[in-house]
Amino acid sequence: MKKTYLLKTEEDTRSLGKQLAGEVRPGDVIALIGDLGVGKTTLTKAIAAHLGIEEEITSPTFTILSQYEGGRLPLYHFDVYRVHEEDELFEIGFQEYLDGDGLCVIEWADLIEGLLPAGTRWVRLAWDATGTERICTVG
Repeated sequence: MKKTYLLKTEEDTRSLGKQLAGEVRPGDVIALIGDLGVGKTTLTKAIAAHLGIEEEITSPTFTILSQYEGGRLPLYHFDVYRVHEEDELFEIGFQEYLDGDGLCVIEWADLIEGLLPAGTRWVRLAWDATGTERICTVG
């Protein structure tokens, strides 16, 4: 079932992150989709905070993967925007992370949709018509 949220403020994003963090289990995958600057990393930060991860979360645009421990679950934060070949992911052990006991959050996940497991939770972020508020669809 899909749910749609209107994210007017950063607090709204943190609230959604808290909700998502409360629902995840070991081995889950959250696939984030949205344009540059729409809030994918901000939502990941909120999820991490509510998992109890205290490290600063940054987008792994150039490294593809950042790993965070110390929370309820390990967080494996991927940014696949600059991945050109599937082999790049497999060289860093992508499948092992998907099969592991942590939470995988993947920015730009639509670029690798065919590699993601059944049960992946898709989160689409988009600007509204005014460009001031974000519409988030979770399904």
